[in-house]
Amino acid sequence: MKILVVDDSSTMRRIIINTLSRIGYTNVVEAEHGKAGLEKLAQGGVEMIITDWNMPEMDGLEFVGAVRSGGGTLPILMVTTNAAKEDIVSALQAGVNNYVVKPFTPDTLKEKIESLLG
Repeated sequence: MKILVVDDSSTMRRIIINTLSRIGYTNVVEAEHGKAGLEKLAQGGVEMIITDWNMPEMDGLEFVGAVRSGGGTLPILMVTTNAAKEDIVSALQAGVNNYVVKPFTPDTLKEKIESLLG
C-alpha cells in the first residue's frame, strides 16, 4: 500500500513515516504542503493520504477539498493539533475519513489506519 504523507514540518513527516514503518507500511511518499501533495497524487499509485491541517500554500482542508472535488475517494486521515470539536466537524465535512490529534502514539495511528482500511 502506497501512503502519501503531507505535512509542512519535515520532523513531523519523519515521525509519521517512521511510525508507519514500525507498523508495517513502508511504501510512503511525502509532500510539504497541499499543492505538492496534489502533484504527488497525480503521479498515481497512492492508496491512502495522511495530511496535516496547518500548512502554507495550501492547507489541509483545501487539499482535502481539492482531492474530493476531483472525485477522489481515497481514505484520508488528518493528523493535526486542532482538537476543538468544530475543527473536527469541519475536517469531516471537507471529506476527511478520520482524525488524529497530535501528539499521538504509534498504536493510535495504527488503530486509525486500520479503521479506515477495514
